[in-house]
Amino acid sequence: MAENITRKILKSHLIEGEMIAGQEISIKVDQTLTQDATGTMAYLSFEALGLPRVKTEVSVSYIDHNTLQTGFENADDHAFLETIAQKYGIYCSRPGNGICHQVHSERFAVPGKTLLGSDSHTPTSSALGMIAIGAGGMSVAMAMAGQPFPLIMPKVINVKLTGKLRAGVAAKDIILELLRRMTVKNGVGKVVEYSGSGVETLSIPERCTITNMGAELGVTTSVFPSDKLTYEFMKSQGREADWIELKADEDAEYDELIEINLDELEPMVAKPHMPDKVIKVREASDVKVSQVFIGSCTNSSYSDLAKAAIILDGKIVNPKVSLCIAPGSRQVFEMITRDGILQKLISTGARILESACGPCIGIGQAPQSGGVSLRTNNRNFIGRSGTADGQIYLASPEVAAASAVTGVITDPRDLDGINVEDLKKVKESAERIIDDRMILSPIENTEDVVVRRGPNIKPLPLRGAMEDKVDGKVLLKVGDDITTDDIMPAGSKILPLRSNVPAISQYVFYGIDKTFPKRAKENNGGIIVGGVNYGQGSSREHAALAPMYLGVKAILAKSFARIHHDNLINYGILPLRFKDQSDYDKISQDDVLVIDNVKDKIKNSRFIILNKTKNMKIEAFATISDRQKDVLLSGGQLNYIKKLL
Repeated sequence: MAENITRKILKSHLIEGEMIAGQEISIKVDQTLTQDATGTMAYLSFEALGLPRVKTEVSVSYIDHNTLQTGFENADDHAFLETIAQKYGIYCSRPGNGICHQVHSERFAVPGKTLLGSDSHTPTSSALGMIAIGAGGMSVAMAMAGQPFPLIMPKVINVKLTGKLRAGVAAKDIILELLRRMTVKNGVGKVVEYSGSGVETLSIPERCTITNMGAELGVTTSVFPSDKLTYEFMKSQGREADWIELKADEDAEYDELIEINLDELEPMVAKPHMPDKVIKVREASDVKVSQVFIGSCTNSSYSDLAKAAIILDGKIVNPKVSLCIAPGSRQVFEMITRDGILQKLISTGARILESACGPCIGIGQAPQSGGVSLRTNNRNFIGRSGTADGQIYLASPEVAAASAVTGVITDPRDLDGINVEDLKKVKESAERIIDDRMILSPIENTEDVVVRRGPNIKPLPLRGAMEDKVDGKVLLKVGDDITTDDIMPAGSKILPLRSNVPAISQYVFYGIDKTFPKRAKENNGGIIVGGVNYGQGSSREHAALAPMYLGVKAILAKSFARIHHDNLINYGILPLRFKDQSDYDKISQDDVLVIDNVKDKIKNSRFIILNKTKNMKIEAFATISDRQKDVLLSGGQLNYIKKLL
């Protein structure tokens, strides 16, 4: 039977289940990655299992998110992450070495392998022909323990690319076009697999941009073939021995087909406050810009910065614009220094930041009040930039650089004084600077390693086994597309508390209702009601863990984003869906809801919820597998796995 790439990799890693779309399967995980915003909880979970060493082929702890050190918390967490990595046989990429997804693609990604990462943009590495999936930290801890990773067998969408991008049009415009068509809601339970002659025209960093931002579609992952361009990229990294060719069979079948002619694409921009609010750049040419950021795991490669430098060369940043640039990895930073690109960027007035996530997650460079910030990020959720009323637009480095000069959102093809055809001459440098001294390798003798724990690192809170009656007030009723940023904000003030759940729980729903934590405690917890796509966005499990700590027992929503749905189960919170979505309108905040005989209802996945306040019944269901039923009954994943071990 002819097979696509997705099925080939999943089949070779299949542990349990049948590969039928919609059914749960479990796969072997070859590699894991964590980052410091999610890593501490993942390693506390792994530590609680009592195993002497990770059981994966490669596990890497990256320190790239919380690098702004305004207090002791982040530095203490860095020391914890470095020492616990030594203790359990994990690589550790130190602060300054770069953003996890870019470094992993450069130094660790292998075609045909599987990667599970505690960051939603882990699919970046699928650009090299592997299955890379984002998940919560608890799931990654289980994978490090050698447990198979359960997932719903996805449908596979074939995105067929034909033609070739014109000068001034970027890989970012491909994924923005796909977001325009599919939206942030319609990728759940699916994998996007790219094919067609257009694939051969895209470099590995360009493919990484596409697979990275594919996370905004809600898909499980996005996959490119491993071809001669993959080989050349891995050879430039000194890793050609790890390369294998991997492509779909000629007659491979797919569940859907989407065709994109690259010849017809225009520079695009996503308007606030969703990545799928996409229009052509020329339709936004009247939007004045006060800040531009070129960087993030989506667009901070050598070629991205080289193209920006061509546009900016000899010019000066508009006096009403602040331009900041962050190379994605130390390797890229050194290469743009060697090749004179950095000098051009500095000369134009750009502010150069370290190789870290930075502005993308609200760690520094928050825009002015009500300011328009044009960024090469993957997300523009409200408040994510660190400024509550910041207006964040998303675009390619080429659009960002042109806009930094003019002060308005600008199509680079319309900028005076440049020949956009020069942009087509930019290639990824084959002369890579390979220096892994900022990656601490695992050691054999770990007996003398002492894990350093700062005072901000608190024990991982867990709940007991599932009770047979779940009741409580509706603490909050929210609408569609509630993001994990809405539930558990990031930023320089809150993220340093990530290792201290009692402290960070005081910021749950901070941007929506600052009284939520206080009310949750006063009411001994309760229930949250949500709309469509509840929990969209990042993999941060704090959006489930902190509500659990506050006593939240169930989420009743129209639908859930994949990772957050699984995180809720991992921490013993019931993820319930309205059988009739019109019942959403029949519930008000402060209504008292009751679910009796919960354990039996979990077993058959059907729930009758009594609204005591309005004396009415509501039907709900849960899309949970037999394994997830056992996890919920145990009170969460860690309790469940401890029983198995």
